[in-house]
Amino acid sequence: MTGEGRAPNEVLKVAGASRPISVAGAIAGVIRSQQRVEVHAIGAGAVNQAIKAIAISRGYVAPAGLDLICIPSFIDLTLDGQERTGIRLLVEVR
Repeated sequence: MTGEGRAPNEVLKVAGASRPISVAGAIAGVIRSQQRVEVHAIGAGAVNQAIKAIAISRGYVAPAGLDLICIPSFIDLTLDGQERTGIRLLVEVR
């Protein structure tokens, strides 16, 4: 599946200083409306916060009968004019 005919995914960018509970709320909100969201993180601290946020968001949407899955991949991002390799976490309803 190439994603043809699908709306672009909402992208949430997570930093090492991001609060996982706040990010989890954002993830849950997008999941409820669009069924999928991309989470981008660069660096170990940001990836840690993103993973915690996804785990927390699973609890937020579970009472509505939604089961989330996370598909990780690498992504090349531009940050302050420099190319960086980050982690792309595609979160969607199973």
